[in-house]
Amino acid sequence: MPLSWNEIKDRALAFSREWAQVESEDAEAKSFWDDFFNVFGVSRRRTASFERKVKKIDDKDGYIDLLWKGVVLVEHKSRGKDLDRAYQQPRDYFPGLKDVELPRYIVVSDFARFRIYDLETGEQHQFPLQDLHKQVRRFAFIAGYQTHTYKEQDPINLKAAERMGRLYDRLKVIGYDGHPLQVLLVRVLFCLFAEDTGIFERAQFMEYLTQRTGADGSDVGTRLAELFQVLNTPDERRMSTLDEQLAAFPYVNGALFGEFLPIAAFDSAMRDALLDACALDWSGISPAIFGGLFQSVMDDKARRNLGAHYTSEKNILKLIGPLFLDELRAEFERIKNTRARLQEFHNKLRSLSFLDPACGCGNFLVIAYRELRLLELDVLRASTGDARSQSLALDLHGFLSVGVDQFYGIEIEEFPSQIAQVALWLIDHQMNLKVSEEFGQYFARIPLTSSPHIVNGNALRLDWEAVVPRERLSYILGNPPFVGAKFMDDAQRADAQAVFADIPGGGLLDFVAAWYVKAARFVSDSVRPEPVEGQVEPTAHAATFRPAQDSARTPVRCAFVSTNSICQGEQVGVLWSWLLARGIRIHFAHRTFQWRNEARGVAAVHCVIIGFGAQDAPQKMLYDYDDIRGEPHAVAARNINPYLVDAPDVGLSSRRTPICPVPPIVFGSMPNDGGHLLLSDAERAELLTTEPDAEPWIRPFLGSEEFIKDLTRWCLWLVDIPPAVLRRLSMVMQRVEGVRTHRLRSPRATTMALAETPTLFGEIRQPSAEYLAIPKTSSERRSYIPIAMVADTVVASTELFTINGARLFHYGVLHSTMHMAWVRTVCGRLKSDFRYSAGIVYNNFPWPVDATDKHKDAIETAAQGVLDARAKFPDASLADLYDPRTMPPELVRAHQALDRAVDAAYLPSGGKKSYASDAERVAFLFDLYQRLTSLLPVVRPKKTRQKT
Repeated sequence: MPLSWNEIKDRALAFSREWAQVESEDAEAKSFWDDFFNVFGVSRRRTASFERKVKKIDDKDGYIDLLWKGVVLVEHKSRGKDLDRAYQQPRDYFPGLKDVELPRYIVVSDFARFRIYDLETGEQHQFPLQDLHKQVRRFAFIAGYQTHTYKEQDPINLKAAERMGRLYDRLKVIGYDGHPLQVLLVRVLFCLFAEDTGIFERAQFMEYLTQRTGADGSDVGTRLAELFQVLNTPDERRMSTLDEQLAAFPYVNGALFGEFLPIAAFDSAMRDALLDACALDWSGISPAIFGGLFQSVMDDKARRNLGAHYTSEKNILKLIGPLFLDELRAEFERIKNTRARLQEFHNKLRSLSFLDPACGCGNFLVIAYRELRLLELDVLRASTGDARSQSLALDLHGFLSVGVDQFYGIEIEEFPSQIAQVALWLIDHQMNLKVSEEFGQYFARIPLTSSPHIVNGNALRLDWEAVVPRERLSYILGNPPFVGAKFMDDAQRADAQAVFADIPGGGLLDFVAAWYVKAARFVSDSVRPEPVEGQVEPTAHAATFRPAQDSARTPVRCAFVSTNSICQGEQVGVLWSWLLARGIRIHFAHRTFQWRNEARGVAAVHCVIIGFGAQDAPQKMLYDYDDIRGEPHAVAARNINPYLVDAPDVGLSSRRTPICPVPPIVFGSMPNDGGHLLLSDAERAELLTTEPDAEPWIRPFLGSEEFIKDLTRWCLWLVDIPPAVLRRLSMVMQRVEGVRTHRLRSPRATTMALAETPTLFGEIRQPSAEYLAIPKTSSERRSYIPIAMVADTVVASTELFTINGARLFHYGVLHSTMHMAWVRTVCGRLKSDFRYSAGIVYNNFPWPVDATDKHKDAIETAAQGVLDARAKFPDASLADLYDPRTMPPELVRAHQALDRAVDAAYLPSGGKKSYASDAERVAFLFDLYQRLTSLLPVVRPKKTRQKT
C-alpha cells in the first residue's frame, strides 16, 4: 500500500538532512538512491538496477547509473558537476535500449541538486536537496500515485494492444482457445494493470514470473494457476505454509479469479511475450482502450460480422456530454458553495444508473463512470475546502459513494462482456489513485466488494427490465452494431424481425434501428398517443402528436451512436414515424460526422448521435459540422426532427408521384442481359470493323459515372430493328443469343419470360425526346449534383434518373442550393456519397408553387446563364466543372445568380430573401412540405419482402 504524502514528506525531510551532512568523499551513489527510493516506500532493488551496460549511440559501451525499465533513468554525478552535460549523457544510451525499456523520466543529481525531465510533456524542474520534501509530488510515479492524461492514439495504448494480440495468437495456435483463453487473457490484463497501479506491489507480477518460471516456459501455466487461486482466497483462509512470494499478493475477490481453468502449456516464446507485456507501464493504459485491445485480437472477418466499431474517448464524450454530463456540471456550478445542497447533489450522483445495451468491451460505461467520479471528486473538494490541509480529517471511504454497481451492460459476445467488467474495476481503481494523490492518503476498494452488472446475452431478445428495473434506470447509451439492412446475417435478421414485427416496412431498417425500437418500448408507456385533430397519420407525414401524461412515462433518457442512414432515405419514414407515434422526442443530435476508433484496422464511418426520450426536453441542441472530420458547433433548436434539423417532425414516405405539379421522374432502362448488349470502346470498334452496318443500332449508354466523368460506353439498342437486317449482322446475333441464354438460365420466372424478346432491354424507360438527367450517385464534395439536358439518342441506365418534358425552370430549381439543401438532408447515402431517389427526394420536394410568371422567367434566365457558363469549357467534364477545386469562377457566379432567383421564387410561399445555412433552408422546406401535403392521401410504407 502506498504511503500517504504526509509520511513521504516526513521521510524526505529526514533524507535531506541526513545526506546534507555526508561529506563528498564519503557519498556513495548506490546508497543515496537506495535511501531515496525508501522515502517513497519502494524497494530500489526490486524495481531498478544499477550500472546497466548498454551500447551508446557511437557503438561504444556505456553504463547507466540507474534504470527502472520504462519508467526512469538516473544519471548521478559528483557534487558540483554540470547537470546540463549530465542530462545529455543518458540520451546517448537510448539507441541501446529496447522500446519497452525507454524511460518516461530522466533524473540527474549531484547529491546536492535534483533535476527531473518528463519526456512525455517536455517539462523539467530543478531544486536543491533541502527542498525535496516540498517537491515529492514530482516523484509520484515512484510513490504509486501517478495519474495520466490520456491521449487519442496514445502510443502506449497501441503497444499494449499489439502485445496482448501476440500473446493471444500464440495461445490460440497451440489449441488453447475459446472460453478458457478469453478468461485467461482477462486475468492477465488485470494483473498487468494491478502491478503498475498499486493493487499489487511494483513489478510484483513480473518478478513472480521471472523468478518462479523457467526460461523454456513449460511451468508458466502452472504458476499462473497457483497465482489465480491465491488471488481468489482471503488472507485468513490461506494456508500457513503458502510460498512467501505468493502470499504477498492481495486478495482480489469479485469472482474474477474464481473459475478453474485448464492449465495452458506455455513455451519460451509465449513466456517472452508475456514478460514483454509486463515490461510496459500499464498505469498509462486507459481502460477505455480495452475495446481496442479486444479488437486487436479479433480477425478482420469477425470484426466485420460483429459490426464492431470501437470508439475514441473524444467521440464518447460527444454523447455523454449532452446526455447527462453537461447538465450535471452546470448544476454543480450553481450549488457548489452551498454545503447542504452539495450533499443532496452527491446523493443524486449515487442514485444515477446507466445501461449500455450493446456495451462491447465497456468503452461508454468506462468513460461515463470516470466522468461521474471526477464530478464526485469536485464535490469532495467543494465540501472540504482546501483538501490538502484537511486531508487528515477526511474519511474517504465514508464520503466516496459513486460505484461501479450503478452501471449495467448487455453484450452478446462473452469475451468483451468479461473485459467490460474488468475495465470498470480498473477505471475505478484509477480514480481511487487520483483521490489518493489529491488528498495524500491511500484509498482503494480491494478486495472488490461491488461489481458492475454486465450480462452476456442477446440485447434484442432479452427483456431489459430483467437486467435493470425500469424505475431504477436513469440513462441508456451506447454504440450498437453498424450493419446495413442488406448485410445482416441470418441470426441478425431474425433478431431484427422479432423487434420490428409490428412496424410496417421494418425490413428496410438497419440493424442499429432495433436498439432504438427496444429503447423506445422500454422508456415509453404502452398507450399510443392520439394525433392532434386535423393531422395525418404518422406513417404518412409524421405530424405533431399529443404526448401522453409525463406521469405515465419514465424519465429515462437515451442516446445512441448510429450510422447516418437511419436519418436518411426511406428509413426515416419507417422508423421515426413509429417512434414519434409512441411519443419519442429528440433532445439533442450531432449531425453527420466521421467516426473514428482507436484500434488497429481503424474503421471510419459516417455517423450521427441522437439523444431522445419519452418526455420532451425544454432545451434542445443541434451539433453541426462544417467539416465532418472537424469539431462541431452547437446551435439551440426549437425542435429537432428525424432529419436532424430544426423543423417540424416529418418522416418522408416513398411516393410514386410528386407532391407538386411537375414532370414525373423515372429510372433509366435496365438491360438484364448478362452484359451481351453492352459494349466498351474496344468492343464497339471491333464490331464496327467487322459489321459496319451495325452502327445505326449502337447508342451511347450512360450511368452516373459515365455521365459525370464524360466516359464512353455503348449499348446495342435494337428497338424496331428489321429481322432481315438483324440476320445479316452475325456478331450482333451472337450477342442476342447470349442475352437469350442468360435469361433462360435465370431462376426468376419474369426474367425467363424476357428470353422471348432477347433484342430488347429487360426494362425500357427511354424518353422519346430530350430529357433532364440526374445521376443516382454523386460525390458529397460537390456543392451541386451535376445535371444536364441529354439527347433522346443517349440511352440512360438505371444509374441515371430521367425527367421527360423538363423545361429550363425545372432544371434551374433542381440545380439550386435550395434543392441541394433538401438533397443533403433527406437523401440516402452510399458511404458518404449522395444517393438520389425518386420516391423520397424528388417526389417529396416542395417546389415554389406560389411563384409568379416573373419568378419563373427569372429562374429560366439564370438557368440559361449556368448552361452558357458551362458551354465556355467544351472540353471539361461535369466532374471537372463541379469539383470545388476546379469549378470556374464564371460558373460559380452563374450558380449564385440562379440561387438568388430560386430563393426569390419561394418568397410568396413564406421563404426568406437569404438563408444563413442549409438548416434554415430545410426548416422552411419542411414547413412548406407540411402545408402542401396536409390534404393529400395517406402514404403507407411499402411492404418489404422478408428473408426467411
